[in-house]
Amino acid sequence: MNKFVLFTIFLAVFTTVGAGISFTIEPRRLLNGLLLNIALACDVLAAGGLVIASNNHALINVALAVFLILVVLIGFFVALHLVWLIWNAIIVWRKESHSLANMLTLLLAIALIVIDLFSLFGERFLPRFVYQTLTSILGVLTGYVLITLWNFLTVLFAYNLRRPLHNQDYLIVLGAGLIDGHKVSRLLGARIDRAITYYRKQEVKGQPLPKIIFSGGQGGDEQTSEAAAMRQYALDQGIPAADTILEDKSRTTLQNMQFSAKIINRQMQGAPYRAQFCTNNYHLFRAGLFAKQAGLNANGLGAHTALYFLPNATIREYAAIFLMHKKLHAIIIGICLLPSLYLFIDGLIKLF
Repeated sequence: MNKFVLFTIFLAVFTTVGAGISFTIEPRRLLNGLLLNIALACDVLAAGGLVIASNNHALINVALAVFLILVVLIGFFVALHLVWLIWNAIIVWRKESHSLANMLTLLLAIALIVIDLFSLFGERFLPRFVYQTLTSILGVLTGYVLITLWNFLTVLFAYNLRRPLHNQDYLIVLGAGLIDGHKVSRLLGARIDRAITYYRKQEVKGQPLPKIIFSGGQGGDEQTSEAAAMRQYALDQGIPAADTILEDKSRTTLQNMQFSAKIINRQMQGAPYRAQFCTNNYHLFRAGLFAKQAGLNANGLGAHTALYFLPNATIREYAAIFLMHKKLHAIIIGICLLPSLYLFIDGLIKLF
């Protein structure tokens, strides 16, 4: 085995262990997405080196076949990305409310079409250096968005894979809007069902039962608080009223976490506790960031979301987390755009 293969193996082990330790210590941080992707890249490099070093033609052919299949799938996805986005936007438009938040895949498709049209025809109408500068800026922004989006998707996927032990003291169900001001929606029902399933499994395992905190205030167009509607839903499913707690003042996810933390700290009187919050899978990681911000010692349990709704909802989550760190992103993007600025100034000087 040559030194390069040994080095890649060492690198793969080092990065994988490092990413694993980071995620285990604190899964609620975006840095984990970057670390996991670095580890994955090193693992693939090491695996490829081992396959080649084996001189096993059958194994090499299998690895090449897998690689080609992945390349074809990625190429297929990239080639049809506009079709997929528009198709998803049509489905969401038909099945959900016609709000701006539910039109993100459509808006993204329109933005990509505009970029494609500019790439094809922009040079005809703009001075060459202006066109090159704008193309450079678009390239930097697109690359940055793709990298940060991929890191977000990685950490979101990893966070959803967590399987906590069934020994929790509290389960916190995060509220969402009610239908007709009083009925639990399918999306909100999935969150409650996730908590109920976990509650019953903990009961089967013979552990003390957790208290379920239903967290959600009453909106201006709602006849009751989200917490009360969720609690009634759970009672109808056979959950004892004694094991439920209402938190009916919060209006945002951060307040969900802050007010629930106050209830838990008041009941536990400073003693350590184990808690999990329940929300939809696409919202899980951002909710975890809010839990961390609120000082709530809890991680998340992801509830099922309709497949057609996931792309739009995930884009919304990415955008929200991006804006949570907008100053840092602005600094990094500004640095990355310095070559574009130089290109523009250089072209401007040459023009005169």
